Amino acid sequence: MKIATAAYPLDMLGSWADYARKLGDWVADAAGQGVDLAVFPEYGAMELATLAGPEAAGDLERSLHAVSERITEADDLHADLAAKHGLHILAASAPVFDPDLGARPVNRARLFTPTGARGHQDKQIMTRFEREDWHVAPGGPLKLFETALGKIGILICYDSEFPLLGRALAEADLILVPSCTEALTGYSRVRIGAMARALEAQCVTVMASTVGAADWSPAVDANTGMGGIFGPPDTGFPPTGVIAEGTLNRPGWTVAEVDPARIAHVRADGVVLNRRHWHDQTGRDTPVTSVALR
Repeated sequence: MKIATAAYPLDMLGSWADYARKLGDWVADAAGQGVDLAVFPEYGAMELATLAGPEAAGDLERSLHAVSERITEADDLHADLAAKHGLHILAASAPVFDPDLGARPVNRARLFTPTGARGHQDKQIMTRFEREDWHVAPGGPLKLFETALGKIGILICYDSEFPLLGRALAEADLILVPSCTEALTGYSRVRIGAMARALEAQCVTVMASTVGAADWSPAVDANTGMGGIFGPPDTGFPPTGVIAEGTLNRPGWTVAEVDPARIAHVRADGVVLNRRHWHDQTGRDTPVTSVALR
């Protein structure tokens, strides 16, 4: 399969038509490269808040509602583009007010297939900004999506930094990591997390990033990152684990071919078998002994 992952700039939009045109151009560009899966980043949907005007976009609470109110329409657009171009799309995540999950919004990524199927994954663990300032809430449980491309899991940004969440998705062939990071430190944390999850689960992880300035938003005003596609540094994969990466802060797609057979092979007969040997670390009853060396 061929995968494209985005380094995506957030724009001030003048109209819904501007958004539809922008998204359509991005998806058409990916489809023109023969892509089977296009991955957009975390909180890339925040540009929808600008459709409610600069005051709404510039207010933390109002921006949440402004985006959530547009998500049904945005989802229909993504579904139409996935069908039109014959590819899977992970839409940029968005704050969504879901009455089944409480009064506060969740951070939700939505997955669309070319056959019209839809799924979504909510972020599990909130960053300090999300929980202390923005009051975005953890959402529904982790899911494993069985698709024509294989089994797909999604760890939204900070979630990728927690190995037990990655382990819960150990059956996934692909783990998608949409991210939104302000500085190089944040980008590096998520990238390291994505690469570690590829190592542990012996799978492919796909990291997308927001990039550039969005001065109209107090939530996503500065963005650092690039696209990256990673695998285990083992049989059938690059020795660095980096299958493809973009250029820091340069908008556009990073594209790579991924062979699912290589995932199956490294899991069955890699130089090491991290995924199979996971329980060797948890099955030991011997406690850690503290030893003073003075």
